[in-house]
Amino acid sequence: MPQAIQKIIAAIGALGFIISLCTFTVTENELAIRSQFREIVGTDYGPGLHFKWPIDTIRKFERRIVSQSFEGETFLTSENRGLIVDYYVKWRIKDAARYAQAFGNDPGAAGQRLSDIVKDGIKNAVAQRTLQEIVSAERTAFTGDMFDRASKSVQSLGLELIDARVQKIGLPPDVESRVYASMQQSFSRLARQLRGEGEKEALRIRAEADRKRTEILSIAARDSLKIRGEGDGRAAAIYSAAYGRNPEFYAFYRSIQAYKNSLGKEGDVMVVSPDSEFFKYMRSSGGSSR
Repeated sequence: MPQAIQKIIAAIGALGFIISLCTFTVTENELAIRSQFREIVGTDYGPGLHFKWPIDTIRKFERRIVSQSFEGETFLTSENRGLIVDYYVKWRIKDAARYAQAFGNDPGAAGQRLSDIVKDGIKNAVAQRTLQEIVSAERTAFTGDMFDRASKSVQSLGLELIDARVQKIGLPPDVESRVYASMQQSFSRLARQLRGEGEKEALRIRAEADRKRTEILSIAARDSLKIRGEGDGRAAAIYSAAYGRNPEFYAFYRSIQAYKNSLGKEGDVMVVSPDSEFFKYMRSSGGSSR
């Protein structure tokens, strides 16, 4: 290989080495700080290529959210009853410089420190309440204050608390049976009370419905009699006006109706004089009484 080419390759290699000493890259999932002799001289590097001095030290940290669960932690209520609580925390690094000063490169130390802060907050919240208040209340009701205090505490450590919640609340085996029995008795009393109030209300509603039903039927009967009477009166007036135009025809029609209803039925016996007024239309088609 010619000596000139060897010099070019060596120059390119040396240039690449110098560039590698003077640059560094940061991905979307990383935070980076630049230090000189353990003194932080640069922070807040966004994703991409950045420059540095060869004597600078670059430390990178995880930008993404970290989730940690903690199980079987024991807390005491205001009645000195033990509770077994499972909870979890979600956090991420917000200030890389403060985080590096507090924990170096140990993420486990950061998680443990955050867990201790959250645990103290839950302990204070549980200690201020009775077992009944904790069981009957929503879990966020007694963790809200804890979350606010913990969020302020971790800011000085360069952390951001995303979420902290109680997953499960349990009781020691020796206490669990007594608590459940007490809760069953309490809910049974409440059920009997509600059932009694419901039956009382049901009786009142039925009595009110019966009263209204009686009133409606009475009003309907009264109105029906009134309407029927008015109808009978109008019918009588119409009949009177119609039959008054031809009284002879009306008398004939009534006699025919009487014959129809009285004669020709098997087993009937009628004792009437042949000269009776009842048979006058049968003796003469003209209707005279001759």
